[in-house]
Amino acid sequence: MSLSYYHEQVSKYQIESKRIYKKMTLFSMYRVIVFLISVIGVYLTFQQWHVSLFIGLAGTSVFLVLLSKYTDLKRLHRLNEVLVAINEEELNIASGNFHHRDTGLDYENTDHFYSSDIDLFGRGSFFQFVNRTSIKEGTDQLASALKANHIEEIVLRQEAIKELSNKPKWRQFYQATSSLVEIQTPAHDIITWLKNHRPFLPKAMHWLPAVFSIFSVIIIVLTALQIIGSPLLLANWLLIGLVITGWYVKKINVLALNSDKTRETFKQYALLLEFIENESFSSALLRQKQKKIQSQNERASAIFNKLSKYLDALDNRNNLIGAIFGNGYFLNDIRNSYKIDHWIYQYAHKLQDWFEVVSFFDTYNTLGNYTFNHSEYVFPDIRTDGPILSAEDLGHPLLDKAKRVDSNLTIHEEQFFIVTGANMAGKSTFLRTVSLHIVMANMGLPVCAKKSSYCPIKLITSMRTSDSLTDDSSYFFSELARLKCIVDAIEKEPYFIVLDEILKGTNSTDKAIGSRKFVEKLVATNATGIIATHDLSLCDTAQNMDDVKNHFFDAEIIDGELYFDYKLKPGICQNMNASFLLKKMNIV
Repeated sequence: MSLSYYHEQVSKYQIESKRIYKKMTLFSMYRVIVFLISVIGVYLTFQQWHVSLFIGLAGTSVFLVLLSKYTDLKRLHRLNEVLVAINEEELNIASGNFHHRDTGLDYENTDHFYSSDIDLFGRGSFFQFVNRTSIKEGTDQLASALKANHIEEIVLRQEAIKELSNKPKWRQFYQATSSLVEIQTPAHDIITWLKNHRPFLPKAMHWLPAVFSIFSVIIIVLTALQIIGSPLLLANWLLIGLVITGWYVKKINVLALNSDKTRETFKQYALLLEFIENESFSSALLRQKQKKIQSQNERASAIFNKLSKYLDALDNRNNLIGAIFGNGYFLNDIRNSYKIDHWIYQYAHKLQDWFEVVSFFDTYNTLGNYTFNHSEYVFPDIRTDGPILSAEDLGHPLLDKAKRVDSNLTIHEEQFFIVTGANMAGKSTFLRTVSLHIVMANMGLPVCAKKSSYCPIKLITSMRTSDSLTDDSSYFFSELARLKCIVDAIEKEPYFIVLDEILKGTNSTDKAIGSRKFVEKLVATNATGIIATHDLSLCDTAQNMDDVKNHFFDAEIIDGELYFDYKLKPGICQNMNASFLLKKMNIV
């Protein structure tokens, strides 16, 4: 369904983009015609100044209207181009072409409970595949959600994601609008600036610029009508205005510098807030976020727009003539600075909430998009009793559907699975599949399975222990530190533990003894989880402990060729293939 939708949208927005471009061309031509007619009209009537002035003013007015229309069409054309690009990118990603996208590797943390072990970040990672965020804060929030390990309110998240998945047009317009503006200053820096900002203009500056401007107009008119014979008063009044402005110029310069860095951010957030305000939501979480930006008197988008206008007005001080006469006669810098000061005083405390809501929708649009793209996936049935995880046809969401082999899995609370199997038989992929199921289920996402029942539990793994040193003892110490972290964690609250070939940094005999004792320790603390190993002696643990179950992935050698079925089966693996592969590849 999603592929046909994207093809339709590409065609639709391409047609619309061409239509708008033709209209833009017409308006460009109209502007040239109006300009030429105005110039010729002024030239021909130059001797009749009142006619010439009328033609000039009329021509300028029409030109500005046409320019405004052209600017609106240009923005709309750009929006449609972005929408075409968004849908084309979805088709590329669906075909497996997504490795050029942001890897999110900066979010990986080796000390985190699982982010380094399950291809959450990096090239070919789940983050790289799923991420559609358009603003930095949304990307940060997505990465945090992937690492959160939150098991509360999963159903609320599921409902929000389901609702957004059914709003593809709204999601794409939100994403496209967000992509149109390049943010110069992140929201965090803006919030920090506003929190530290201290108003520097006295309350008298609320009315002084208006009164001063009235006197300026009176003096200008009286001088023009020669009621005031000497222009000296006009010049002195200009000087007084510049002196008043100059008294605060240093602080105004600092405000203008900070404002200039934030103008585009506020414009973008105003547009996105308006999108959120104007949409109707039914799920509790989305309505809760929408309510966060609602005010009794004004909408958040209107408040943001108001500040954007103040910032644009202050930016006009960069025009030298405007700066001199605007400040000398109308105290423009003081008027605009006071408005910004007052806005900060009124709304700075709400800004963090508003930014957070925009980032939230940026993140959840990504999750809704993923759900829309995988309508065949299922939302886990969240339960408070029964198996920790029971899934039918469970698979890894990043594997090619045509080649992927799915497995059934049911693991109860306080059960521990020992999984054996030959090299390349699928053990590590299976561990990452189960781990990713837990992460996705906790986020509220649908999972790659035909059916899933899940009692929420936090995840902790030890699969890719690494160290910057190369000697065996340092690597072994790194492994021990990770295992100690797991033991400490499960003493505080339940975790689903996933281990892959632990204690690799020591000799095989010591490894077998240590692994067995560690599994016995985990089982004694009523832990739940899975360990993959090549050490078949570890399977003997199941003989003495009812909560330990053996499973395996099989491999067969048929007519000199190695075959895998990648299916999880109960029991112990009997076929190992290291020697066969060494011979097959002419290594030995």
